[in-house]
Amino acid sequence: MSCYRFIAAECGHYPVRRLCQVLGVPASSYYAWQVAQAVGQKGAPAWEAALVKTFGHHKSRYGTHRLQVALRQKGHQVGRQCLRAAMRRRGLRALQPKAYTPRTTDSTHGLRCAPNRLLDQSKPTQANRVRVSDITYLPLADGNWAYLCAFQDACSKHAVG
Repeated sequence: MSCYRFIAAECGHYPVRRLCQVLGVPASSYYAWQVAQAVGQKGAPAWEAALVKTFGHHKSRYGTHRLQVALRQKGHQVGRQCLRAAMRRRGLRALQPKAYTPRTTDSTHGLRCAPNRLLDQSKPTQANRVRVSDITYLPLADGNWAYLCAFQDACSKHAVG
């Protein structure tokens, strides 16, 4: 029998503070245990069932931020800390989407690479003689990608196209 159960059984005969003092237990710990027992007997609140249903509906992709918004729309006011604790108790972990980086270069081919002819030359002294360029990918709102190619004058460092 735990000391808290003993205190609960004997609290009708002796003061709680005296029992806690004799057993060497803080009274606040006993009262916290009482609250935890009362919460455990009630069963899971309704929002926890909605949490599990919403989490499954969104294929384990929702974290506490989005789950809080979804539960609020269903009429459940729950804090993120409570959500986090409930998710941890139930073993629910949100899946993190993998970042997609487009691959532009296939360097595993057996072909020769183009030489960098600018390495052997001195820095350009006149504008519009040497231009360098590069491309980048831009994500679009519809999920596709667009290319952006920019040209820069190597002497003046201005974008020229």
